[in-house]
Amino acid sequence: MQLTPFCLMMFSLSFIPSSSIPAVYLQVSPDRSQFFRYNTVSLSCEDQLNSTGWKVKRKTLDGGVRTCSSGWGFTSSGSICIIRNIYPTDTGVYWCESPDGEQSSGVNITTTDRTVILESPAMPVSEGAAVILGCKGESSPNPKFIFYKDGRPIGKSSTGEMTIQHVSKTDEGLYMCSSSSGVESIGSWLAVEASLPPSSPAPDAASCSVSVSRLVCHLGVGIPYLLSTILLGLMYRDRNRAAARPEPDRRGSNDIIMEIVV
Repeated sequence: MQLTPFCLMMFSLSFIPSSSIPAVYLQVSPDRSQFFRYNTVSLSCEDQLNSTGWKVKRKTLDGGVRTCSSGWGFTSSGSICIIRNIYPTDTGVYWCESPDGEQSSGVNITTTDRTVILESPAMPVSEGAAVILGCKGESSPNPKFIFYKDGRPIGKSSTGEMTIQHVSKTDEGLYMCSSSSGVESIGSWLAVEASLPPSSPAPDAASCSVSVSRLVCHLGVGIPYLLSTILLGLMYRDRNRAAARPEPDRRGSNDIIMEIVV
């Protein structure tokens, strides 16, 4: 059964596994969300710390929720699942799950019998990154591929590739492409996530201790100088006050003494 872009989007929205551990994600190789029938797809659970025990699961319209090697795919080693000769019935949502039931974000994978597919990133891309879209399929002497976003043409290419420089949230949408013969691919949703701002490094403990020691040193030198300046200022003020006082008038007393003698 072939899923239309609208049906695929509604199916994806009806089942989106929770992302309790953002560090764990499903790696799809080749990194795209659309595949031709009989392609080989490798799925692996990637974790910066430890992915031991994580398994790849999926939900399809026909098969429900199943773990890798339980009727589809096979586990090669650890958390790696390989699907050989993928079929349209393998279209669905795939994710990683731990033994405790923790889940990664879901990834849409579509398999088609059409002769043209759109190559776009399977996982959300960060704002500011460059995204390369590819239109793969039919070959002709004078190839011409047209790319669409939300049903409107956005560019043409003779190489089958189109680059979106410095992608932003406004570039998020449903993309598809068509070949020279007019055959169209299925639509794939391009998700754009906000990039995290660079975190400022924490102050070094050694630099903090050096700054404190310098502050103590400056205080030890500056405080005595400040006190001596204040004392000198007070002494200068008292000296000026004493100099400004009028001397006592001794003329009256001398006159009295002279009158007594005479």
